[in-house]
Amino acid sequence: MDAQSRGRAEGADPADQWVLNPRTGDYELRLDGGPPPAPPAPSVPRQRTPQAPGPRPGGPRERDPGPRDGDDDTAPDGPRDAHRRKRRQPKRSGRRKALMWTGGVMGLVLVGGSAFAYYWWDRLGGNIDTVDIGDVGSATVLGDGPANILVIGNDVRTGEGNEAYGNRDNVTGHADTTLLFHVARDRSNATVVSIPRDLMTEIPDCETRQSDGSTKTIPGSEGRTKFNESYGVEGRDPGCTMRTVEQLTGLDVDHFMMFDFNAVKTLSTAVGGVEVCLEEPLKDTSGGTKLDLPAGKTTIQGEEALSFLRNRHGLKNESDLDRIGMQQKFVASMLRRLKEDTLGSPTKMLDVADAATKSLTVDQAIGSPGKLLTLAKELGKIDLKNITLMTLPVIDNPDEPRPITVVPDPAKAPQVFSMLQDDVSFTEVKKQKKKAKDKQDALLKGARAEASAVRVDVLNGGGPQGAAGETVTWLQNSQGVSRSANQGNAPAKVSRTQLVYAPDQADQARKLADLMGLPAAAMKPTAEAGGDGPMTLTLGPDFTKAGVPVATPKKVDVPQSRADEKMCKA
Repeated sequence: MDAQSRGRAEGADPADQWVLNPRTGDYELRLDGGPPPAPPAPSVPRQRTPQAPGPRPGGPRERDPGPRDGDDDTAPDGPRDAHRRKRRQPKRSGRRKALMWTGGVMGLVLVGGSAFAYYWWDRLGGNIDTVDIGDVGSATVLGDGPANILVIGNDVRTGEGNEAYGNRDNVTGHADTTLLFHVARDRSNATVVSIPRDLMTEIPDCETRQSDGSTKTIPGSEGRTKFNESYGVEGRDPGCTMRTVEQLTGLDVDHFMMFDFNAVKTLSTAVGGVEVCLEEPLKDTSGGTKLDLPAGKTTIQGEEALSFLRNRHGLKNESDLDRIGMQQKFVASMLRRLKEDTLGSPTKMLDVADAATKSLTVDQAIGSPGKLLTLAKELGKIDLKNITLMTLPVIDNPDEPRPITVVPDPAKAPQVFSMLQDDVSFTEVKKQKKKAKDKQDALLKGARAEASAVRVDVLNGGGPQGAAGETVTWLQNSQGVSRSANQGNAPAKVSRTQLVYAPDQADQARKLADLMGLPAAAMKPTAEAGGDGPMTLTLGPDFTKAGVPVATPKKVDVPQSRADEKMCKA
């Protein structure tokens, strides 16, 4: 029996454990007459422990719909039993009774959050599946700095009603819909970037945990391949998708959340439907689904919502990019529904939580209701008008005679990545909190070495042709960095310029950053001492010319929307 279950009679109904304290007038949670237990502390960081992929042991706790053994309404034990005699009603099913009664009590204690945290932990703990992703990601729920959460919608098509989308023998699926959720360090704003599934990119090697507890390294792609193959193919787990996004964007991804087809149907139903608005009627002429929506405002849920998100037919170019645009509007509409309608209803919150956790797979660091509650409460602080949604800037793949796939826009994609890396908001935040001193900013503070003492190897990882050689010439002839060397092209392209150095080379790194105009985000200290070896400067797409500072843009010209913008104007 776990810590949350100790002291409860076998088969106890949580609804029966909320009792009225006549001295305070408040409802309290009593387990066998004891004081209300403290909810689990969700904010305490958890260390990762090896575990095989797949669902956590156990499952949802069984509940006895009938009365508890030994529950005597006639026993004169004081106010607690008097209250219980007064409210005793004809039996309902245990689950429905618990939801309704607890929902009413939650209305009194929702602000404090402790009762909801306890009930969520107790009721929903068995729903969540976790995956051990090894050393990728963060061991804490949320740190002090920016946070990056990867939301993966896989295309597993098993389950009733999914035949129209083509059930497959491959039950693992692929990364069909992927959203990178960047949360600012001061929690005043967030940016959601959709990554096209047909984006051609490099997939790195990744280490995965096997069912027997061993690890297996899955080779990356040879050259560019479709992004959606970063999950599922050859046994790649969500950690592989996280590594792929890290290599693509230059960001550290902290956590992942993964949903399947069924999640769209259950979540959209749990919130009472999602409002969408169409300029023209939308009908699936392929016959794959029965989607048939009129022009104007419509509220959709369940199977209809999934068909809407999966549909390409009737859109401008019938492409995946068009579909992503519709998905973003759907997500924004659901966020508004959650914030404006669901958060005020404890019963709806429980239904949404139940639906979400049943379709949810996460990394172990956030693999409990308490930790997810901590994360949700933190994200809930962000005003919808300060949440920006966009699609990763792309162009048609130039290597295809008739382009089907896309590649990152060579000019705009690095600008987006640079803004995310430096935590620059894509929306104006009027009352933005004062930023706390960030460890990354502190890397530029301290002593500087003399230029003649700086040792650095320069590589070209995506800058202009010949950039490494020109930079070394400039450093030696104009800046006095005689111990610089041109190492040609980097083994792999980087998303932005970066300087890798050892702790005992920090003074050299600061001097070179001054000379090159490198931002704090470009500084990449390692854990091991460097000794007499050189630092490594890899020039990225943000590098233009030697002598021109590598600066982060304050804005970028790409299509964007805000989560508070209504899909239906009228």
